[in-house]
Amino acid sequence: MNWEDTPDQAAFREEVRAFVRDRFPAAYTPDPDAEQSLEPEDVRGYNWPVDRTSADPARREGAREWAAVLAERGWITPHWPVEYGGAGLSALEEFILQEEMMRARVPTVNGIGAFLLGPTLLAHGTDAQQAEHLPPIARGERTWAQGFSEPEAGSDLAGLRTRAVRDGDHYVVDGQKVWTSLGQHADWLFVLVRTDPDASPKHRGITFLLVDVNTPGVTVRPIRDIRGDTPFSEIFFENARVPVANRVGEENRGWYVAMDALSFERAGIGATIKYEQAIARLVEHIGSPEGREHLREGWEHGVRQEIARRYTEMRVLYNIARYTVSKQAAGGVPGYEASVNQLFSAELHQRLARTGARAFGSHALLWQRRNAPLAGAFTHMRMDAVAATFLGGASEIQRNVIATRGLGLPRS
Repeated sequence: MNWEDTPDQAAFREEVRAFVRDRFPAAYTPDPDAEQSLEPEDVRGYNWPVDRTSADPARREGAREWAAVLAERGWITPHWPVEYGGAGLSALEEFILQEEMMRARVPTVNGIGAFLLGPTLLAHGTDAQQAEHLPPIARGERTWAQGFSEPEAGSDLAGLRTRAVRDGDHYVVDGQKVWTSLGQHADWLFVLVRTDPDASPKHRGITFLLVDVNTPGVTVRPIRDIRGDTPFSEIFFENARVPVANRVGEENRGWYVAMDALSFERAGIGATIKYEQAIARLVEHIGSPEGREHLREGWEHGVRQEIARRYTEMRVLYNIARYTVSKQAAGGVPGYEASVNQLFSAELHQRLARTGARAFGSHALLWQRRNAPLAGAFTHMRMDAVAATFLGGASEIQRNVIATRGLGLPRS
């Protein structure tokens, strides 16, 4: 496969670089101590959904100014049709845009609402739902979070028990969601609920709803993680009344809407660039006099081989991402390829974190960023990576998908 840019793509790449260089708000600077999210696509110190409501006026206004600048070009939702606030870019152009923003270490905007919910509404939403929700996402004015997982329905999502009972023009929703990424910073949620408790198989009794977080009976509670931060939340529904007009697709057919939504997951370019930059920083550091002092005694011999392996794996991940987006560009819908990407990226995340932490020996125990080698980057990465192999679907689930859908192996 030839991943070289065409002349038009090369010109677009230069356009993106110039745009970021000239238009990114100078006052919008990262917080050196901010963690905020476990997602590998996030730029350290920046997390746009958090920044837009920050108590720091400079960060808050910088985040909103950056959203407005991107919205002028339709680049918050670059692959969407122009009539809904997008730019009508091709899948490969969107890939280039995301790649160059990550290389420049500037945040993308509107996350899950832009790349996951928006395409779902374009495919399954009513005209009224599209008119109400798509433009605010494209302008960076409304953020979303995904309410799928539950305390006893994570990998077995079809076992969810949050219940919605029809009452006239509303559903009355009761139950609990958990591990909702940045749920405490969202304006709206898209939620899977059970509307037929007797359905068999279980996935046939599930409905897809859009829920305003300000709905009475909805309570969002942040969850503190291993790092002491709160990148996700749990959500409780107690007699929350949600209009039937907020149902996406048919009642009891929400599973199929949700599966389409998950097929819109990103190709994973953000993780690739983040790992690439981490390796480059590690190589630069250990090649310096200070870095050689930090290397664990006796580990110098193996450091080159370890880093070479990680770099090779990172290039494999890049090619997986390019293959996935190339399939989209050819009119296909990624299937098991998304699981290949998720699995390989998650396990590479952990291997890279261990490589960096081992290289620093006892210095890898320093948690505070100030005065720590590389500002404690690999210590923090190691904590981030703990959850990598079950975020977005456990590795066991991803392997099952690859085996059955990709390789055609029997389920038993």
